[in-house]
Order: sequence, then structure tokens, then C-alpha cells
Amino acid sequence: MDLTNLGTIVRQRREALGLTQSRLAQLSGLSRQTLVGLEAGALSDLGFNRVAQLLSVLGLGLDPPSQTQRSRKRGLWMAAKSASVSYSREVPPDTLGRALVSGSVPKGYAAHLTHLLDEAPVPLVVMAVEEAAANEGVAPKAVWRSVARLAKSLAVHRQGLWA
Repeated sequence: MDLTNLGTIVRQRREALGLTQSRLAQLSGLSRQTLVGLEAGALSDLGFNRVAQLLSVLGLGLDPPSQTQRSRKRGLWMAAKSASVSYSREVPPDTLGRALVSGSVPKGYAAHLTHLLDEAPVPLVVMAVEEAAANEGVAPKAVWRSVARLAKSLAVHRQGLWA
């Protein structure tokens, strides 16, 4: 696969997830200019680690990039487990999904959501957002706005990442 084809796949997946170029660049640790160049087919080189990180955030595999592995995972369940790791009471996956979609903190789960947004791997949060959007029948872009509201209301350390 060449970078031109990869750029097309990245753009399509980014748009399907409701992410802007700026947001995806931030989540994947790339500059926006690099992402713009990749999507436009203007890059001549991009290191393997950078490609792997970008594809991981998008839930794509390497050979060839696909969503097959991602579709077999239970993103909300995994995110709920990650958010609950330090607490005796677990946040149910459906409650977490509704919180991500609504941008509201369910009573008794502020610490769980804070932990998720501050500590969970970015690809896990992306997967949870995608699944929550699909479950609630809303566009992922709307869920990202809610995640930003959650991050701000909880004053998480990685608030800028989700803004």
C-alpha cells in the first residue's frame, strides 16, 4: 500500500468517526500539516511508528487497513472496565455510553469518567465513542462535542486532548 491510498483510507475513516483533521492529528500525535499532506497524497514518507499510531487511533489494522478487528471488540465494555479499575463499583457500559453521548456525568460516576478521560489509551476512548454513537443513533461528531463537555466539566488533565 502506498501513502496515497493510505491517505484516502485515513480521510474516509476520520470522517466516519466525526473527527476533524486537527482532532485526529492531536489524538494521534501528528501535526495537522502531516495529516493534511497524507490525506492529500502529498507526503513522500511517513515513518512506520507514526502510521501505526494513526491507524491504531482509527481502529484500523495494518495489512490492509480494515475495521475487522475493531468490529469484534466491545469498546464500551472495555472502556467501562478501564474506567472502573480503581473503584469497587463498576460503571455499566450502557451508562458510560449514555454519558459519552449526552455529555452529562451520571450520579456516582464522576471519578470513573475522569479516570477514563485522563488515563485510558486514546484508541480505547475512540472505540467507545464510535460504539456509543452507533448504539444511540447519533453522529460520532456530536459525541466528540459531548466528550469535550465532559472533559471540561470534570476538569480532567487531558482536557485539551478532548477539546
